[in-house]
Amino acid sequence: MKWKDRRQSTNVEDRRGMGGKTLVGGGIGGIVLVLVVLLLGGNPSDVLNSVSTTSTENTSAPYEESDQEKELASFVSVVLADTEDVWEKEFEEEGKEYKNPKLVLYNGTVQSACGTAGSSVGPFYCPGDQKLYIDLSFYQELKNEFHAPGDFAMAYVIAHEVGHHVQNLLGTMDQGSRQNLSKTQANAQSVRVELQADYFAGVWAHEAQGMDLLEKGDVEEAIKAASAVGDDTLQKKAQGYAVPESFTHGTSEQRMRWFSKGLKNGTIEGGDTFHAKNL
Repeated sequence: MKWKDRRQSTNVEDRRGMGGKTLVGGGIGGIVLVLVVLLLGGNPSDVLNSVSTTSTENTSAPYEESDQEKELASFVSVVLADTEDVWEKEFEEEGKEYKNPKLVLYNGTVQSACGTAGSSVGPFYCPGDQKLYIDLSFYQELKNEFHAPGDFAMAYVIAHEVGHHVQNLLGTMDQGSRQNLSKTQANAQSVRVELQADYFAGVWAHEAQGMDLLEKGDVEEAIKAASAVGDDTLQKKAQGYAVPESFTHGTSEQRMRWFSKGLKNGTIEGGDTFHAKNL
């Protein structure tokens, strides 16, 4: 992706090195559960509220940023700026006003309006404060653990989380409300929310493509990342088999398909997963 020497967003809040609460309890099993349920989106309070925590304040110390982290921080700021431009345009065409979200950089743990989260949660969006939260170490994990390298794979992650913000502003996130539903029904609603965020990530990629920001292989990087974080793929990796009724984000095939659909359409219309008969 062509990103260097381009506009960076001013809506980035750097909390790295600020310390925070430490999550205790749950062990490796708890970490796997959080990864499977929350990776690339969702409301962290759904899981974090069920994980026992002990509040221990870390001592804040000056944060020493490596050259790689500095470059990653600049990169995510450019991608965020691009999403601002794209969604301001899309909302204006719909006669609506787009409110830019904040992107919070943190390391270790962070406090949001949705609760305390550790880096094992992965990137997430909190509708309570309309902020995206990212520990930049996730991108190394995306490359090494999920075998989805490349800068556009990273960009897809951010675009997906911004997709949740778009849902929040449009009110479609409310359509995914899981109150008074059975566990299976609630999971199915969660899948629809996540697939729509993938669609919106594709809409952003469509605009980036039109602005000649993409390089050879970028789209493939994003699609590979979408595949890597499908529920079926994650569950098979964690426990050797998949349980479809427990899916909360969609299969690898679904995530790739809805991202690709947004990439092709390039408009808000077409992303109505809530009334789609076939996901």
